[in-house]
Amino acid sequence: MISRKDFLKQSALMAAGLMTPLGAGAKLLTPAKPNVTILYTNDTHARLDPFPDNAVEFAGLGGIARRASLVKKIRSESRHVLLLDAGDVFQGTPWFDVYGGEVDLKLMSEMGYDAMAVGNHEFDRGPDGFAEAAQKARFPILAANYDASGTPMNEYLQRLIVKEFEGFRIGIFGLGIEFNGVVSPDLHGGVRHRDPIAWATGMTNSLRQYHKCDFIICLSHLGFQYGSGRMDDMTLAEKVAGIDLIIGGHTHTFLDYPVGVVNPDGDVTQITQMGHGGVRLGRIDLSFNERNQKYALSDRYYTIGEGTE
Repeated sequence: MISRKDFLKQSALMAAGLMTPLGAGAKLLTPAKPNVTILYTNDTHARLDPFPDNAVEFAGLGGIARRASLVKKIRSESRHVLLLDAGDVFQGTPWFDVYGGEVDLKLMSEMGYDAMAVGNHEFDRGPDGFAEAAQKARFPILAANYDASGTPMNEYLQRLIVKEFEGFRIGIFGLGIEFNGVVSPDLHGGVRHRDPIAWATGMTNSLRQYHKCDFIICLSHLGFQYGSGRMDDMTLAEKVAGIDLIIGGHTHTFLDYPVGVVNPDGDVTQITQMGHGGVRLGRIDLSFNERNQKYALSDRYYTIGEGTE
């Protein structure tokens, strides 16, 4: 386990309004104990078993049973826990070849996942195959910018959800990647991709204004950063106000700590991603100060198989 408490730098904290510049009479906020723990994965790719001992990378690491044990332990220690995934649960091992994602979603349900985003590999068996597997999911599958109306996927997709913890409301929505060059037309069928900036803006406004959310999470399968004009999490954070945390996927990026980006409101949006294969479980703790109505974050991640059994 690697821990980085208080990872926000002073400049980012000041931009987010969480820290007062030191001076005469200035005081730092003293948040309460963490009241919400956010656990997250991405791009697990049907890696239900640990990587084999002779694997070139990650030998002996991962495994969904170990992850479940760790999640159970954290839940026993933390009062409020969210468990989220940023997509690409499907494809990568014989588990998917034989069972088409059903086993993954069933085990994730038993583990108590609260939501997942739709990744591009969720289309590997087409809308019909996705719908067949999604019957095993007892948690919401989020994709705000996919229009699946008229397809078998439609009844299994939601745009957003709200989770409330002692009056503290967290809004969560999902974004999927553009199909062109990633998902062939015969696999995404009649599902239509829509502009992620427009839909992220709409979801954020709805969660803030209508649902009265205090904290907003985007489960994104856009990818961390491309530098080629292609939509990614860094661009999303720069262009959309109001998102507090982007939990990303697709690019298999191992971020040891979140990256802060100043959004159009001058606040900081944090971006994080936990690589692939279920090797890591990410964790972010939210501390909320009732008097000041502000939050603070601390982060860490666990390497599954290194002291996590």
